[in-house]
Amino acid sequence: MSSTEASRAAVAGTHPGSSLVRAMTRWDLTALATNGIIGAGIFGLPSSAAQMLGVSSPVAFVLCAIVVYVFVLCFAEAAGHFTETGGPYLYARAIFGPFIGFEVGWSLWLSRVSAFAANSNVLVSYLGFFIPQVTSGLARAFVLVVVPFLLAIINVRGVSGGARFGRILAAVKVGALVLFGAAGLVFVDWSRLSGMSFSPSANWGGAILLLIYAFTGFEHAVIPAAEAKNPRKDLAWALILALGICAAIYLAVQVVALGTVPDLATSQRPLADSALNFAGAIGGGLISLLVCVSVIGNLSALILVSPRLTYAFSERKDFPVLFGKLHPAYGTPAASIIFFAVIGSILAISGTFVWLVTVSVVARLANYLVTCLAVPVLRKRSVEPAQFQIPFGPVVPVTGVLLCVWLFTKAAWTDIRSFALACGVGALLYLARPRS
Repeated sequence: MSSTEASRAAVAGTHPGSSLVRAMTRWDLTALATNGIIGAGIFGLPSSAAQMLGVSSPVAFVLCAIVVYVFVLCFAEAAGHFTETGGPYLYARAIFGPFIGFEVGWSLWLSRVSAFAANSNVLVSYLGFFIPQVTSGLARAFVLVVVPFLLAIINVRGVSGGARFGRILAAVKVGALVLFGAAGLVFVDWSRLSGMSFSPSANWGGAILLLIYAFTGFEHAVIPAAEAKNPRKDLAWALILALGICAAIYLAVQVVALGTVPDLATSQRPLADSALNFAGAIGGGLISLLVCVSVIGNLSALILVSPRLTYAFSERKDFPVLFGKLHPAYGTPAASIIFFAVIGSILAISGTFVWLVTVSVVARLANYLVTCLAVPVLRKRSVEPAQFQIPFGPVVPVTGVLLCVWLFTKAAWTDIRSFALACGVGALLYLARPRS
């Protein structure tokens, strides 16, 4: 280990000697971030946005993208100081110490496993379009066991295989959404968008709060940094590009939905209704298939990334040693991957994931807040600058902190309470951690 690596490890609390395989390219990281962002939300949000803002709803998508870009830029710079697994867990551990670091990482893991459970149920619902029997009973349970099992096998057998699978799914769903947007624009009734404007009296805050979570998930890419070929350089590139791609797609989708669905605000399946209007009866089936591909891509990203958190906990003796063991042949954290798949499957089948879903809202904000706070401190402590640096000094990180505080004030009390309960469980786990 060079003196520079040793100094960076001391600042960041990392372990440069990790034996994880560095196989992911910048395109793998871009696909990982894209799969993290585009889940099932975009297939339902166009109608919700139309309810709140009508024909001005595309403006909210633009504003939301700008807000999230503030967080993305902070993640892009913070990631440039770290080369190991953990993401926000490492950032918080480096700046605020091991206890706060573990709480941040633990809440992030909980939010990821609850999202996995929730999205698994979304997948079953849309598979029901083709096979109605899978939406209930033993057939539903079978799907909710088999899908996590297959994804776990793919990821245990090597990060390159999991990344390749994610890259294929990202390409398919991005390509399909681009095709939907491009084809749909031809059929848009532009007179329906003639009243688009920025009205100060509209509920912009509520709309942005609603839409912002459709833009989150980019942080997936920073967690498995120890398996990226050049994380200090490639992560910034991947994060910025992924959000740009997703923002452009979301804007096009909203415009097409507004211009092709007369009663968009009351539509239960806005994209399916839009496709039905300009592509005929086959449109609904194609959109259902696209949702399935999109959700599987999101699940694939979750099961690739999230087990790296428990691996990182174990690596720093914040979790049982079993979760830090690597598969002897594939060099992947097999126990952490299997544990995540099993818990995700149990929560999906039982439905007890509902309270955990509320944790994810506040947990994301906590991770964003910590990362924004970490950027100025890391600039001062690091022995060398990050390869990507945000311009304008502290302006962007401070803006990110203020945005997080504002969004915290908009969170429901039940969300705060669930997050506090999750942190309490995390504190007990931290106290029971291995001491040797």
